[in-house]
Amino acid sequence: MLLAGGLGTRIREETEFRPKPMVEVGGRPILWHIMKHLSTFGIKDFIIATGYKSNMIKEYFLNYEPLGNDFTLSLGDKDSLQIHGSHDESDWNVTVAFTGDSTNTGGRVLKASKYLGDDQEFFLTYGDGLANVDIEALRAHHSQTNKLATITTVQPTSRFGVLELDGSDNVVEFKEKPRLEGWINIGFMILNREALATFTDNCVLEEGPLAKLAQQGQLSAYRHEGFWQPMDTLRESKILNDLWDSGDRPWLRRS
Repeated sequence: MLLAGGLGTRIREETEFRPKPMVEVGGRPILWHIMKHLSTFGIKDFIIATGYKSNMIKEYFLNYEPLGNDFTLSLGDKDSLQIHGSHDESDWNVTVAFTGDSTNTGGRVLKASKYLGDDQEFFLTYGDGLANVDIEALRAHHSQTNKLATITTVQPTSRFGVLELDGSDNVVEFKEKPRLEGWINIGFMILNREALATFTDNCVLEEGPLAKLAQQGQLSAYRHEGFWQPMDTLRESKILNDLWDSGDRPWLRRS
């Protein structure tokens, strides 16, 4: 399940016209890049929990085949569409679930959970950040901990260089954008179905269910040491697109 319903107010220049998961990196929505990475680990059944400008996400996937390939169409016969060629995503199953314009993240999960099927656990992440998380290692960690939920965490890098000063205000050391000491949740979560009991209709995922699971001793953290880049601002969007243009695309993995 991918959370793709927020307003994206910090990148308003882009999200005024489209939902943040549809902001492009290298000509493809960031949502597609996340799904592409997951698919290389065998995750190919997707539920997209939408909200703000949901129709743009619906239209993207409804038109995925004709927009991605050549086609022939008799304009007098809507059923005559013939697609020429194929693509690597032909085995993806995508459910687009509108979960309300103003629903909070946890509420979106609960509303879309009716499409989860019979699996005893499911993968959950945000639709606005790229990472090269090793999903197989994440699965193994979740299985070993025997917890109801596992989140992926990173130590974020400071946006600024950090100075170390001595008692006389002399600069002793300069660290260029060091990693901070704390850990943050970047998504890439695995939840057992039983964890849904901690969700309510309009809860915030982090403040409600994840906090409850932590209090119950049922939340584990998988430490990710590799690439991670959110896309909350235009500056961060440029970082990702510059990486794409340079050919350095650490979030892409060959299956």
